[in-house]
Amino acid sequence: MTYDYVIVGAGSAGCVLAARLSEDPGTSVLLIEAGPRDRAKEIRIPAAFSKLFRSRFDWGFQTEPQPGLNGRSIFFPRGKTLGGSSAMNAQMWLPGYPADHDAWPEGWKWPDVAPWYERIHRGPIALHPLRDPSPMSRAFVEGAAASGVEAALVTVTQRYGLRHSAADAYLKPARRRSNLTVQTDTQVDAIEFDGLRASGARCGEDVIEARREVIVSAGAIGSPQLLMRSGVGPAAHLAEHGIPLVAELPVGQNLQDHPMAIALFEAGSDSLFSAESPLQLVRLLTRRRGMLTSNVGEAAAFVRTREDLPAPDLELVFGPVLYLDEGLSVPDAHGFSIGCVALQPRSRGWVTLEGIDPRYLTDPDDLRVIAHGVELARRIAGAGPLGRWLTRERAPGEAELEPWIRSVAHTIYHPVGTCAIGRVVDSELRVRGVERLRVIDASVMPALPRGHTHAPTVMLAERAASLIQLAL
Repeated sequence: MTYDYVIVGAGSAGCVLAARLSEDPGTSVLLIEAGPRDRAKEIRIPAAFSKLFRSRFDWGFQTEPQPGLNGRSIFFPRGKTLGGSSAMNAQMWLPGYPADHDAWPEGWKWPDVAPWYERIHRGPIALHPLRDPSPMSRAFVEGAAASGVEAALVTVTQRYGLRHSAADAYLKPARRRSNLTVQTDTQVDAIEFDGLRASGARCGEDVIEARREVIVSAGAIGSPQLLMRSGVGPAAHLAEHGIPLVAELPVGQNLQDHPMAIALFEAGSDSLFSAESPLQLVRLLTRRRGMLTSNVGEAAAFVRTREDLPAPDLELVFGPVLYLDEGLSVPDAHGFSIGCVALQPRSRGWVTLEGIDPRYLTDPDDLRVIAHGVELARRIAGAGPLGRWLTRERAPGEAELEPWIRSVAHTIYHPVGTCAIGRVVDSELRVRGVERLRVIDASVMPALPRGHTHAPTVMLAERAASLIQLAL
């Protein structure tokens, strides 16, 4: 029950850390995961990820009612299995832009992190083009280019047409090491402290001791909540819950997430509405081909809504299927979807011990960016190559645009910032005010990337593992 390193959370960061830190055979590592092993066909099959929503592999959070979204509570899925959210995401590898790191502190600027992206691209995550992209996705790319928009089919984290999560890439090759222990179905209730020094992790009646460090990698929701349960956080909030204060820090503040509204278009044929047919299942099983190898979000475009911007602030995500009801309802017809994502939202929210409040669209500029995206999506869908599939615009249709956005917008699943560098952790991701405790996951990102968060999370963990090893 004593290890050199105790890592809490086996998501995109935790899997990397467990693999890298256990490379030294003289170092013992325990990786604790609240969820089960990643043994489900829906994890392996790329197009099936939405079937994992509200399953035993999903924390299945809901936000607080959002005043910017007509008081709606938004479904907020997060992975609860080996691989974390990389075991249930849309597999899109979109690291963002060098300008993303302008808002990061010294030590994390683009020149500091670029070599780590290069290392990742050489190894162990499988990064490949889609094996069988839809002809509609190719038409979207062509139509976007004709409209002067940079677009492309996405690179995906897949191997031979199946998902390749952080657990597949990092953890499973390391599992044979005798100095690495992986414990699933285990909830960490709190971090134990000896004064101001983190000494271990409490799981029910058991305390697992850490000789060197406790590393929290439970994600942008789980990490701040674990710190607060352990006495690290806003003093007034902890006092409300009767939790003794260990260190006062703005844990849980600065929550940022990419909001998205999806324009829907019905089509005559060729969409993923047919993906669950026996033919497509046979194609997947025998050749690792066909519609079931789709990641659903097959193409993306990045757009500057103002010419003075250093990098895009709008993303269009194209899916050759109707993505309905926050991904919780199955398609009822052939069609395609164009998600319109505000990449640099100004709205800020928070995570508390009671829940999640992203404050979506409380800054009017976020609404402006999404509305720009919807108008652009309509132009691309209604003319050029995609026009030969389009039968009608389903949404927003005749609805007034801004009220419609507030009635349908939701998350594209990229929360960051709740344990940000410079606010909660230092430049080496050590929690300020205490000893032998780090947070390493998307929660430490001080600002959202202009891309998707899986890639920068892996980068963070790779670089953090090196910092830990160099400090020995």
